[in-house]
Amino acid sequence: MTPRPAALLAVLLLPLLGGCGALQRLSEVGRPPQMTPSSDPTRDPAWRPMSLPMPSAQIADPQANALWRPGSRAFFKDQRAAQVGDIVTVLINITDSANLQNNTDANRNGSESMGVPNLFGFEQQIPKILAGANPSSLVSTNSANSNVGKATIKRNEAVVVRLAGVITQVLPNGNLAVAARQEVRVNRELRELAVTGVIRPQDIGSDNTVQHDRMAEARIAYGGRGQLTDPQSPRWGQQVLDIILPF
Repeated sequence: MTPRPAALLAVLLLPLLGGCGALQRLSEVGRPPQMTPSSDPTRDPAWRPMSLPMPSAQIADPQANALWRPGSRAFFKDQRAAQVGDIVTVLINITDSANLQNNTDANRNGSESMGVPNLFGFEQQIPKILAGANPSSLVSTNSANSNVGKATIKRNEAVVVRLAGVITQVLPNGNLAVAARQEVRVNRELRELAVTGVIRPQDIGSDNTVQHDRMAEARIAYGGRGQLTDPQSPRWGQQVLDIILPF
């Protein structure tokens, strides 16, 4: 039975559509991008518990008739985030500027020659073994190499965001692992912001905020998708060709 042209075309196009995420984009035709539902960050398949070097545990000896406990970080308890599930606000204020310029100019010439004019009479046997060979100039090479390169990088970035996150883990030394995600949809453009990292409890302000530069192992992602982002990205076929073409 001969397959129908329409069915054959669908079979050929299906892997292409699935491989580049076009099915999701086609499902959003005529309506704005859908937001992902709020959920527990630890349920994300990409989430992993933090594992960092920790100091050895120190057990505090009980002190009779004393309100102060050795090793305590504060005398009075406050309401700042300290346990899993507590909310802390991450203040992101990134102003990055870079200006780099590199110039390279390299040239190299090489010339080599080798011959056997006299070798106990054995040089007379060389033309018999190699037809037309001249013993006085058996090998002669010439090479020339030139390399010119120029690179210029000018970059200016500024990101100022306040983002509320959730404490996902209390590490053995008391530090806190924080994960924060936010999605903002304006018309048909969806902006996504994600932050993960490790903070110290003493770096949390009285208003439950912490600066991003006080966050260790910080991972900050700011991007989006929608009708304005799509035209700024090259087609997936062009991206594949840019990777595999050697020229």
